[in-house]
This record gives sequence, C-alpha cells and structure tokens, in this order.
Amino acid sequence: MTKRRLSLRVRIPSYQHPRNAWRESIHAEVVKAAQARGVSYQPGDKLELNVILYMGESGLCFQDVDNRLKDIMDALQGRAGGSKSKHRLSPLIPNDHQVFRVSVEKKSPPKQSHGMGHLVIRKYKEVR
Repeated sequence: MTKRRLSLRVRIPSYQHPRNAWRESIHAEVVKAAQARGVSYQPGDKLELNVILYMGESGLCFQDVDNRLKDIMDALQGRAGGSKSKHRLSPLIPNDHQVFRVSVEKKSPPKQSHGMGHLVIRKYKEVR
C-alpha cells in the first residue's frame, strides 16, 4: 500500500479586501496544488501549517497575523462567508482542530515574490 501524501507547498495571493474574496483565492490555489500533487486530508490527520505573508509597509503595521491566519484556516475548511454549517467551497481540511502547530510570519516581499506568500501544510511531527 502506498503512503498517502500530506505535504503541500502553495504560493498564496497577497491579502485583499474583502476578506472572503481572499479566502476564495487561497482556496482556489490550494485546490489546484492539491490536485496536481494528489494530496488529500482525512478527518484523523494531524497537521501543521507554516505561513509567510508578504505585505507592504501599511500591512506590516496594521494587519494582525491572527486575523490573517483565521482567514487561511477558514479557506482550507471551505469557508468563505455565509452559514457556518453550509460550505460554498469544498473543504480541503475537514476541520481546523486537526491543526496542531502553526507558524505565521509577516514581512516585506522580496521582488521575485510578486507579493505572493507561502503556505506549507504537512503532517504534524511532535517535538519531544
């Protein structure tokens, strides 16, 4: 039996207002990458996220990483507005309680990034 892939690296678009539009664009990028790599997540998977957000000076001063992280995690669950019980988008991660570790960093974008950040999803590895 082959091992199921859980690692996924995705370039995510820079933050845009309204936040639900940003969630939809993140969702689209992650779906595309997951399909290309054959990655899927099951309810029992324990995961960790590593996020780098590139922002201009005003974003660095005023954007809260916890709010942007919530947007990313909601996008992964298929939430982009509307009822919490009904998802307009298909969930990539069944529930965010599966995320055991998160690293989020915001910084100025390097020229080659075109403002696109990074999202890495992988199997959670407990540090002992």
